[in-house]
Amino acid sequence: MSGRGLLMWDEAVTKYDFGNGHPMDPVRLALTMGLVRAYGLDRVVDVVAAKPAGDSTLRLVHREDYVAAVRAASADPRAADQAYGLGTVDDPAFGGMHEAAALIAGQSVGAAEAVWRGEATHAVNFAGGLHHAMPGSAAGFCVYNDASLAIARLLELGAERVAYVDVDVHHGDGVQAAFWDDPRVLTISLHEHPRMLFPGTGWPEETGGSGPGEGSAVNLALPAGTGDAGWLRAFHAVVPELLADFRPQVLVTQHGADTHFEDPLAHLAVSLDAQRVVQESCHALAHEWVEGGRWVALGGGGYAVVDVVPRSWTHLVGIVGHAPVDPESVIPSSWRDEVYALTRQLGPGRMTDGREPVWRSWEEGYDPADRLDQAVRATRRAVFPLRGLLA
Repeated sequence: MSGRGLLMWDEAVTKYDFGNGHPMDPVRLALTMGLVRAYGLDRVVDVVAAKPAGDSTLRLVHREDYVAAVRAASADPRAADQAYGLGTVDDPAFGGMHEAAALIAGQSVGAAEAVWRGEATHAVNFAGGLHHAMPGSAAGFCVYNDASLAIARLLELGAERVAYVDVDVHHGDGVQAAFWDDPRVLTISLHEHPRMLFPGTGWPEETGGSGPGEGSAVNLALPAGTGDAGWLRAFHAVVPELLADFRPQVLVTQHGADTHFEDPLAHLAVSLDAQRVVQESCHALAHEWVEGGRWVALGGGGYAVVDVVPRSWTHLVGIVGHAPVDPESVIPSSWRDEVYALTRQLGPGRMTDGREPVWRSWEEGYDPADRLDQAVRATRRAVFPLRGLLA
């Protein structure tokens, strides 16, 4: 197996564009790739492009009638059918929508195939992580669910255990739904509490379908305002123990950057530095508990498109390539010039928010009066006994 990482990239993914004023601005993808190049990371990972996902691949997760509806809306946005979640405020139809969404899905599927076949140990598609799309509808800025498609392709190739860890601020509902009854897939989502945020799901009691699927879904609903210490405490109180028990053959992770305190669409208070710590933790967990260290890392949400997203995902690319970026490094002026040219905004100056995240281990004790600890305890009590683990 090659030790080099793969970066899945095709400039055409920036055509996934819901239009002016929509939070999912594709400039975040262009700026991320520009920052990757500014740090020379395109020379330490293999940058490759996969083909768009074809109909047979899309049908691993999505219904045939839904794919047809996306094609129709893509050819003529006026034909968008809101019964399929198309033509809505969140998911307005645009010309070429099918092609752009299928291309993003193809990159995630290609990443999964390359890792499974041993062509790389790790692979990243920061344009992916569109985790809200359902089998028969678009939702939450997501047309095709590339994360689910990558996992489904791994199962088709013979994988028997795939773990999915989602640290986006929003619940990974589409991936959970796709594998609700499938014990081969363990889905773990850490997200802001569903009372506070779209999509309103992801309660601790959502633990998978009855029968073999029971205990295959894990949800940790975090209180609004959770910052670095609580976010990292919650992650380490749940994820490592579950992965150690499940021993996946592939780890798929989703790294939405919208947990950040500057993100305009949510209410957590996580820093770039804590996001990097979780990326490093996922990398370490892949090497510790995953067969062959196989790791597929995806992007996701993130709507502070200049200050946060490019820095967060550039760190992710560096970690995937075993060439982490120094958080204290001064960002190259060439990239800041690119930011101004594209956005007329001033870009950040360093790869850090100036934080040094620390957290208290779960083994150090539980505070019954702390809302974060209550959330962790609720998750552990709901799902750990179903997996034969102590709550």
